[in-house]
This record gives sequence, structure tokens and C-alpha cells, in this order.
Amino acid sequence: MTQLEQALKGNITPQMKSVAENEKLDAEFIRKGIAEGNIVIPANINHVNLKPYGIGKGLRTKVNANFGTSSDYGSIQTELEKLRAAIECGADAVMDLSTGGDIAKTRRAMLKVATVPFGTVPIYQASIQAIKEHGAIVKMTVDSLFKSIEEHAKDGVDFVTVHCGVTRSSIARLKEQGRVTDVVSRGGAFLVGWMLHNDKENPLYEQYDRLLEIGRKYDVTLSLGDGMRPGCLADATDRAQIEELMVLGELVERARKAGVQVMVEGPGHVPLNQIEANVKLEKVICKGAPFYVLGPLVTDIGAGYDHITGAIGGAIAAMAGADFLCYVTPTEHLGLPDVEDVRTGVIASRIAGHAADIAKGVKGAADWDLKMAQARKKLDWEAQINLSLRPEYSRNVHNKHHANSEACSMCGDYCAMKVVGEYLNIEIVKC
Repeated sequence: MTQLEQALKGNITPQMKSVAENEKLDAEFIRKGIAEGNIVIPANINHVNLKPYGIGKGLRTKVNANFGTSSDYGSIQTELEKLRAAIECGADAVMDLSTGGDIAKTRRAMLKVATVPFGTVPIYQASIQAIKEHGAIVKMTVDSLFKSIEEHAKDGVDFVTVHCGVTRSSIARLKEQGRVTDVVSRGGAFLVGWMLHNDKENPLYEQYDRLLEIGRKYDVTLSLGDGMRPGCLADATDRAQIEELMVLGELVERARKAGVQVMVEGPGHVPLNQIEANVKLEKVICKGAPFYVLGPLVTDIGAGYDHITGAIGGAIAAMAGADFLCYVTPTEHLGLPDVEDVRTGVIASRIAGHAADIAKGVKGAADWDLKMAQARKKLDWEAQINLSLRPEYSRNVHNKHHANSEACSMCGDYCAMKVVGEYLNIEIVKC
């Protein structure tokens, strides 16, 4: 049985217990959340080295890191290096978005290393295969698409992005809307092209029950993709986006009835003043399903610094109720990220998620900050470094300019806390 089916029967699985321990919550809270559909544990029955994480209401905001080969760059070794770096920096989940080289071989190599939930977008492989065999994405067959999805599931993939809400109706809304950037989702674009060329409905929507059978068989969590997500601020919260969201709300309910775990993906580019409304819309329309947001990016001009624009939007979205943040790296919109870009993106999103967790009162979130504040008051540099998000990096920054006193090189002998501490007899830790 899937985690959802077990939860509905009142059973607490080992995965639920593990998540409860990690979150410092009661296992019954996790079971109830899964049964109600507002928590998911992506845990494919074939992912043998998985440490399960929960995503959803009342839990710590989770962070996902994407990487993968492209048609221009990347190898299995480069992407494995990025995967390891992401996990070391605290990513709670990873996704392989490979479109170049041997996609299946790359995915399987990553799955052997990934100890966190692992996601993919199966239509990438199906589309690239159609190009190799028939010369065009629009020649992809329905059977080959579902064969790809089942292959990913059989390999052990924990969650799959499936753009089921890209329907003829949402394409009609897109045409009427007159967007600036049209469709920026790669998977969404593949489907739009296929549907228009073949004059057929989206097979992921039309044969959704077939998808549910695969999800239930392997306990794969469906991540209902936002193929109509806005690619710039001018397109945010428009009719095409909302039309797709309405469809996804219906599909969430169908997945739950079939015993399949499901979450919903959210928009990419959204102005600050629309983020909270977007989160609340998803929570209402999709019956509280965990919300996985791609950023969101709060301005279109952050090229080279989009990890910052994404972190700003991610913090606001998570505070409003989003559960899962897809990281954004400095190379977003510019090129394929390298290992250091991956690290930077993960840390930026972790900061965003943690800031939101404090605001939401997530258990234990504020305690971490209190410990850091106490270490700073004592000028205990070793404790501060160990409490930081990336200790080795913090150590290097601190040691870059050596201080001649207990304080850092910013203030030296004139450190405010050092000066006041001497008068108040506060213990200073000698490092």
C-alpha cells in the first residue's frame, strides 16, 4: 500500500516515524496529515537508500535542488558532483532534469547516490527519444510517454512532475490572454506543441487514471506541474495560469481517491504583492495539497543574482503557506549551474524557508537562531561557525582577515558586545 493508503487505514509506517523524529513531532500528526492530503512523503518502494522527508502543513519548509545534463553541456560525473554538493548544503530533495547524453544512465547513477527524495520530469526523456527516433517531439507516442513514466517509477524515482493541467481549455485561455513570454515550462511547451500539432487532448489529462495506476504501484508522489506558469511579472496570475490551477484542483481529488500522494507546483515569476494570493488560491482550489513553488522570482531583472530574487519570493510564499521551495541559482536564465552555483542556490532557499518557518512558528525554528545569538554575545566563534548554514564557508570568511582580539576584524577592539560585555562581566570565549 502507498503511504496515503496506510495513513487512511490508521497505520503509522516506518517512513512516518522517521519524518516525525526529524520534525520533532508526534507520528500521529504525520499520519493524520498524510490521510488528509496536506502532507506527503515521497518514498518510492524501490528507492532503497532513501532517508524520507515530509512535505506539507506544519512541517519545516523543504528545499529542492535541480540539476542535470543539457544538449550542450554536462556529464554523469559533473551532475553527481552537483548532487553531492546539494545534499551536503542541506537540500531536502533533488531533481534530475537531464536532456542530454544517456538520460536513463544518468538518472540511475544519481539514484544510487541520492539519500533524499528524488524527482524527475519523464516527458523530457520521452520527448528526446521521439527526436532521436522520429525527428520531432510531436512524433512522440502516448505509449512511449507512459512507458517513460513507468521506467522512472520502476527505477525508484520518488516524485514525478507531470503537466496534467495543460489542456485544450488552458491553451485557449493562453491564446486569448496575449502573454509576453507565452510558455516557459519546458515540459509544458513540449505538450503544447504536441497537442496543437496532433490536434489531440493532453494524454496526461485524458488518461490520468493510467498515470494513477503507476503512482499507486510504486508509491510515486505526483507533482502536478505548472506548465502555464508565468515567465515574467507581466504574465503573473492571469487566466491561463488560473485555468490550469482549476484543473489541477480536480486532479488532486482524483489522486487522493486512488490512494496516490499528490502535490501541486506553483508559479515562477510573481510580483511581491501577488504571492500571498497565489498561495491561498492554491490551498483553496487544491484542497490543502502541499504547494511546491518555483522561486517565485519577484523581479525579472535579477540576471546573475536570481538566487536573491528567488529567496525573497520564497520567504514570502512559505510564510503564506507554501511547503516546498525549488531553489534558484545565480545562473538562472543565463546558463547551466556549476557546483558552486548549486551550493549558493541551496543556501539562499534554505535561508528563505527558515525565515518563513520562524514566522509560522514551526517547532524548533526559532531555537536555532537563539543559540546563534547566544554564541555571538559570547564571541564564541567556533559555535557561530558550527551553527551556520555552511560552516566551512563561514570559517573561511571569518579567517579571511585575522583579528587581533576576540572580536572579528569588522570592529576589532571596538566590538560593541565585547565592550559592553567587559562592563557587565559577560563570559567571552577565547578562540
